[in-house]
Amino acid sequence: MDKQELDRLLLDAHDRNDRADLIRFYTMAADEREAAQDIDAACFYLTHAFVFALESGALEADTLNQRLVAHGRAHKLEF
Repeated sequence: MDKQELDRLLLDAHDRNDRADLIRFYTMAADEREAAQDIDAACFYLTHAFVFALESGALEADTLNQRLVAHGRAHKLEF
């Protein structure tokens, strides 16, 4: 998926306040940035996905936390 399409999907998910889509699309953006070795941008997107996962009680919160820990951007939390 290209960046413009992903940006459009993120904006739409924000407009709809769709937490599941926000988690999914921010994680996708993080995956793309991580693959490009842009770790700062990847962690920016991971942090957003993590916050939405925490707010909604989503199971993805643990995995997102682990990814941030692996990049030295967070402490490991217990879920």
